[in-house]
This record gives sequence, C-alpha cells and structure tokens, in this order.
Amino acid sequence: MNFFFAALGVLGVASSGPLIAATLGATSVSALAIAFWRNAIGAAVMAAPTLVREPRQFGRITRREFRWSSLAAVALALHFACFITSLQLTSVAAATALVCLQSAWIAVFQLFRGTRHRWQVLAGLGIAFGGVVAITGFDLGTSSRALTGDLLAVAGGALAGLYTLAGGKARQSMTTGTYTTLCYGMCAALVAVLALFAGQPLAGFEPAGWLGIAAITVCAQLVGHTAFNHLLATVSPLLVSMIILLEIPGAALLAAMFLHETLPAGTYAGLGLILAGLAVVVLGQRNAGRRGRAPKDEPPSELAELGAD
Repeated sequence: MNFFFAALGVLGVASSGPLIAATLGATSVSALAIAFWRNAIGAAVMAAPTLVREPRQFGRITRREFRWSSLAAVALALHFACFITSLQLTSVAAATALVCLQSAWIAVFQLFRGTRHRWQVLAGLGIAFGGVVAITGFDLGTSSRALTGDLLAVAGGALAGLYTLAGGKARQSMTTGTYTTLCYGMCAALVAVLALFAGQPLAGFEPAGWLGIAAITVCAQLVGHTAFNHLLATVSPLLVSMIILLEIPGAALLAAMFLHETLPAGTYAGLGLILAGLAVVVLGQRNAGRRGRAPKDEPPSELAELGAD
C-alpha cells in the first residue's frame, strides 16, 4: 500500500511541469490563471473539513500566525509566478530540476541564520549548484530565452524554500487545515492582483483550458501532495524526502514521452548533479537531526513536506 501511495505521489508532482507546459502551449490559459485557480480550489478544498469540524479555528488566528502565513503566501504567489512562467521559456526538465532546489535553498537560508551544517550538507549544496551551472551554461550557449527561464526557475526554488520556512513557523501553533486554507487563499488573492497588473485573464478560456487547470489542480495539488502527507503518517520523513526527489527524473521522462522534449547530454548531466546533490543535502540534514543538531524552531518533517508545484 505504501508503494502505491509513493508511486501516486511521484506521478502527481512530476506531472505538474508537463501538464502546465502542455496547457500553456495548447490553450489560451495564462500562467497566472493556473496559479490562481489551483490555489483558490486548494483553499476551498482544505477549508471545507475545517469549517465542518472546527469552525472557530479561523477566529483564533493570532497576529504572529497571520504574519508568518502572509509571508508564506507572498512567497508562494511569487514562486508560482516564476515557475509557471519559466515553463514557457525553458524545458520542462530544466525548470522542474531548478525549482526543486528549494531544499538546498532552505539549507542556505539556515546558514545565514547561523545554523552549522554537517560537511555532507555543504558538499551536497556544492554538487546541486554545480548542476545549476551546467544547465544554465548549456542554455546560455543556445538561447537567451531558455536562460531567462532557468533563472526564473532558480528564483522559484528560492521562493519555495522561503515559503516552506515561513510555513514551518506558522504551523508551530496552527492546524494543517487552518494554515493551508489561509495561505492558499491569500496566495490566490495576491496572484489575482498580479494578474490584474500584468493584464493576464483569469477566466474566459476554452473547455480544453479549463480541463488543463482541473488536471493540474487534481494531479499536483490534491493527489500528489495528499499521497505524500499520507506517507508521512506511516513511513519515515527521510524516506518521503528521498521519494519526492523522484519528481526530477519523473518530470523529464513525462516531458520526453508526451511533449517529445529532447535535451542536450550536458543538460541531463546537470539534472543528475542536482538530483544527487539534493539527496546528499537531505541525508546530511537528517543525520544532523538524529544527532540533535537540527534547528529547534523547525518541524522535524519540514524537508519531507517541501512540494509546492
């Protein structure tokens, strides 16, 4: 049963990039419309059981919780804006691998906050960011458009790391349903404002466009993340963290199969470096946690709950 949920989770999150790229390429749906609807629908889905079981939770949100949730929502909105736009400019495989650097960015942010990482984490960071250099270097030599997409994906990964850290602070005292409803709801509102200023429509699409939005929301937002949350209750966070990394080769494989995406050998080498580096980072942080050196103000399963795409 755990294997089934692991496979379902990987398929769900790995399908995000290819589904978004296919929807943007074949319909009139805008990048910010995808970000808006997946968060608005996600907020509604998460709000329903909370309103039924504990409707007073929303009235007990403190100023501290609201501040951290607001920061998480801003980071998440900008993350989606960067990542989804990057899929219009660079390959699905490169964008997915670069945005998955969020776990590496979390380790970097922790360094600036004074956390002393084990040497394995530092080595993993070096390997992962070496993969970034490889991918962006190859794209620099072929297309400035692809390089812009790469940089947007890198920024999206950093913003996803900030979203995770801020969410970890908020969730110290908030239930999952209350936090995700508030965060996704504010994120959707912020994306709507961004769409207004950018002149990107949020409605009026053809049926195929709405079908794409629905598929992205169900596969990536609901099925993929729900499967990983289920696994956290039955297997170790370390194993879940490692399984999530399969999103990188999974997205590349799906893009090759359904979008006929082919990449230079050097780009595939960069994907491999990022995957290997992130695995070392996750393992190094877990080992540090078992030795009592994990940051005290962050939940032990934080790295296991990274997915934002």
